[in-house]
Amino acid sequence: MPAALLLSICQRVGAVPNPPQPRSKVGIALKTIDRAPINGMRIQPGEGTNGWFLWCGEERSDDEDFYAPLHAEHLPDYLPEVVKYLALPPGYRFQIDRSGYEDIWFDAALANQTF
Repeated sequence: MPAALLLSICQRVGAVPNPPQPRSKVGIALKTIDRAPINGMRIQPGEGTNGWFLWCGEERSDDEDFYAPLHAEHLPDYLPEVVKYLALPPGYRFQIDRSGYEDIWFDAALANQTF
């Protein structure tokens, strides 16, 4: 993913870019990737994670096995649509679909939350 595309989302919403560190992991609900919409939320990075949690569908689960760890570099193989949002800093959320819908917002409750 070109850096300019990663930064353009941040510029559009007025956020300071904070791209994930190389080899950091996201939490992804692999069992849901065939559903819509696609959701992402970012908390503070920690313990080898970059703070991103991704799921598809209307609701997420608090079950401990809902998310699986995945290196961010492998996201294009699973959810290529989300890659351009990964530079958004902690506290940001997004919801998209595969037809062009997009909503990006800051959630102050997430900004200081840690893993």
